[in-house]
Amino acid sequence: MAESSFSQPHPPPNHGSNHPAHKTLASVANLANLLPNGTVLAFQALTPSFSNNGSCQLSNKCLTASIIIFCAIVCLFSSFTDSFIDKDGKLYYGIATFKGLYFFNYNNIDCDEDMMKELEDKYKLNFIDFVHAFVSLLVFMIFALSNSNVQSCFFPEAGGNENALVMNLPLGAGVLSSFLFTIFPTTRRGIGYADMSNRG
Repeated sequence: MAESSFSQPHPPPNHGSNHPAHKTLASVANLANLLPNGTVLAFQALTPSFSNNGSCQLSNKCLTASIIIFCAIVCLFSSFTDSFIDKDGKLYYGIATFKGLYFFNYNNIDCDEDMMKELEDKYKLNFIDFVHAFVSLLVFMIFALSNSNVQSCFFPEAGGNENALVMNLPLGAGVLSSFLFTIFPTTRRGIGYADMSNRG
């Protein structure tokens, strides 16, 4: 009997959770959790328009570079900000200095001078703040360069090596930043960070 000319159909390609593209997206999402919320939202909202969805002219490149630089500066600045909740439950923001926390709305804080002095000493600038600022800046730059529109805009002819680097860089950055944040923990909850528990 002649063998059947019909062959078994090939199974469809697996695009499940193990697919490299999905791993990259998951890694980028994890990186975004380490950054101020408003910065990530602003970058994701403006990048498609500024970059013309990756089809960049010179003006698009300038606009895209400007939003990357602006958001990077905000990430850096946010690492030095902190918050305080007074006895009435009012939330105040300030920036850490070597002399203490400089409140943006100092005149409205309802506390005596001794308490203000204690707060300033508690929130002084320290080495950990610089570690977090550097890591946050690094994480944002990797997050930005992992964006498909940014890649198409600035690296339209990237080869296999560059694509492999971009695919694995967010994962490595996430592991490294999580490791550094674990070794150098911070209690600061400044502008752009949602968790405001135990700030008094």
